[in-house]
Amino acid sequence: MLPVIEASRNGPVPPRINARVAAEWLEAFLRDELVERRGIKRAVVGLSGGVDSAVTAYLCARAIGPQNVHAIRMPYKSSSADSLGDAKLVVEALGIHERTIEITGAVDGYLQFEPDADGRRRGNIMARTRMLVLFDQGEKLGALPIGTGNKTERLLGYFTWHGDDAPPLNPLGDLFKTQVWELARYLGVPAPLIEKAPSADLVPNQTDEGDLGITYARADAILAQLLHGYNPEQFAEHGFTEKEVELVRKRVEGTHWKRHLPTTAMLSNTAINEFYLRPVDF
Repeated sequence: MLPVIEASRNGPVPPRINARVAAEWLEAFLRDELVERRGIKRAVVGLSGGVDSAVTAYLCARAIGPQNVHAIRMPYKSSSADSLGDAKLVVEALGIHERTIEITGAVDGYLQFEPDADGRRRGNIMARTRMLVLFDQGEKLGALPIGTGNKTERLLGYFTWHGDDAPPLNPLGDLFKTQVWELARYLGVPAPLIEKAPSADLVPNQTDEGDLGITYARADAILAQLLHGYNPEQFAEHGFTEKEVELVRKRVEGTHWKRHLPTTAMLSNTAINEFYLRPVDF
């Protein structure tokens, strides 16, 4: 499962995975964490119409059965109609439960007091509203919300703290985006979800790679080498520019706090999650 850094005639490529082994491992992970450890037999997934949430739904359906998976579509008024349609493809392919809960009223109910909120604030409000819905639906259904964020987004800080990352289980959190695409092809996720440009779908024509300033393929290859301690000379030898590497490095180093629980002030030697040395965070 460890990433292997490869090279091709066109330069470095992202790490590859054994999709069959990864799928089987993640299905076992979900069964163990849901049923064995928590005694919960149902899962609720926010189905956005993107490949990450689709793969998560597929894994859940394989792990605990489609009859135990509840997909919630949560569009905002500016969401793409294509996203709803792509999410429907997943529901129909898997035979899982489906419900659409529009979040426009909830989001705008707050934004009426903050009409000058910029795009980032609005996006964060939408993400956290969706988590409110998922956790409440989980309480209603006796189900656990399942996270959909991938390793690339987590390392680059491209998510909303206590929004996208809030669910207590995340089967994709150690998979780079390019590895999620590999897994999606193996699982049989509908082609339109794999082939379209990834987007947070907050504003028209928005794309993840446009926001990040680098393609997922390049970012994943850099991240994989960064995590293995490659130095600037090695990056250059592998075909990366100094600008690309610095962009990725700054995003990783500037978002450590988003990958941790809130920091607690220590007043004793029994502070929860704080007494021992903090684990390394890349």
